[in-house]
Amino acid sequence: MPEESLPEPNPNVVFKLLDEEAVLVHLETNRIFTLSETGARFWELLAAGNQRADIEGQLCREYDVAPADLGAEIDSLVRQLAAEDLVRWT
Repeated sequence: MPEESLPEPNPNVVFKLLDEEAVLVHLETNRIFTLSETGARFWELLAAGNQRADIEGQLCREYDVAPADLGAEIDSLVRQLAAEDLVRWT
């Protein structure tokens, strides 16, 4: 079952949309993490302070994805972002 809450973006990370992709740059480590279109949209919604249920609902409306698949994808992305210290649990 997916986590009910989500972490917050690390304040030391900047997000930039480029032509075909989006990137996160960790200002303390200078590491760069690229995001897909849907990953970038997730980050935008997360950074805006939305709750998980709201993010999932919005992404389901914008993309052709099953809710169960979306939940698994969000969990996977959050684990990757946390491993890179791009998000933090409060």
